[in-house]
This record gives sequence, C-alpha cells and structure tokens, in this order.
Amino acid sequence: MKKVAITGNIGSGKSWVCELFQRHLGIPVYNSDEAAKRMYFLPEVRKKMVERFGEGFYLSDTELNREHIADLIFHDETAQRDLEGILYPALFVDFAQWMKGQNALYVLFESALVFEKRLEKQFDAIVMVSASEGTRLRRVMEREHCDETAVRARMVKQWPEEGKRMLADYVIWHENDNEDEALMKQIMEVHKFCGINPQ
Repeated sequence: MKKVAITGNIGSGKSWVCELFQRHLGIPVYNSDEAAKRMYFLPEVRKKMVERFGEGFYLSDTELNREHIADLIFHDETAQRDLEGILYPALFVDFAQWMKGQNALYVLFESALVFEKRLEKQFDAIVMVSASEGTRLRRVMEREHCDETAVRARMVKQWPEEGKRMLADYVIWHENDNEDEALMKQIMEVHKFCGINPQ
C-alpha cells in the first residue's frame, strides 16, 4: 500500500480535496492534525513531555496548556525539536497501525507541514494543493471571521507556495470554489499516478 502525503498552505482547500478523494474514490485519509491531538495524551508521550517540559505542559488529563507550550517553544528551536522528537514517532506509529485497517492501493496522509517538518522521505509521493495568495486569504478570513493581518501572521510560518510546488510530485490547483468537476479531473490524474487505472 502506497503512502501519499497531501499538503497545502492555509486556505489552499486541502481538506476539501481530501474529502473528494474519499467521497468519490474511496481513498482513506489520515488527518495528522487530529491524530496529533490524541498523541499528546498517550501515557508514554505524556510521560516524556512532562519529563522534558514539566507538569505545566498539561492543564488536565484531557487538556494541553497551549499558552505555556507556545511560550516554551516560540523562541527556542531546541525545545520545538524536542517536542516534535517525542510527538512525531508516536504519530507515525499510529499512522502505521491505522494503515493496517485500510483496504486500498494507497492512502493519503493529510498535513500542512510535510515540507516544513522534513517528512518527505516518509512517503511514496507528495501532492500539493495550491491556490493564489488572494484566494487563500479570502477563504481563511471568511471561514474564521478574522482580518487579513491575523491570516498573514499564520501564513509566514509556512513555506512559500512556489517552493513547495517545485518540491511536490503532483500539484492540484484549487483556485475556484464550487468547481468540483475541474478539481476531479486533477484528482483523477493523481489517482492514475498512484497506481490505479480508473474505468
């Protein structure tokens, strides 16, 4: 079973593309963001986090101290690497276990930060969902009811679109909302490259 990462910067429409893969082609999608939230509360992960960062890392058995964590890692690259060094191995163990329950020629691993976190070698192919900056800004502002400044503050934490498109194996351009037919044509091309010949 092939492992295909699907990535895209904030507002690219990555999650909608994943939904189309799942809905129309039956391709399983592993949402790494949602899975990572669970990983923090695995006993072995929690133990390591507390040993490295202290009891203040958690507010309770079900809640992270997000403000404290942000303070810990915001200006400390070593702390951030240590956190990821605990979290990501657990995440990929979970991903491997999840894959065992799937019945498909490939699965999608949805993550916005595949390139930023140097995860490329974990996958057989990387799919990049892309859109213009203006479109991405508009989508996030409408979705989250925030201003442009707030969105741009998040955008600068991700690599530029152009660089990611050059590194990806396949690029799906998702500029226009409500045009699923055009998206599906691109999705079917990726589907073929991932080893399936659609009827």
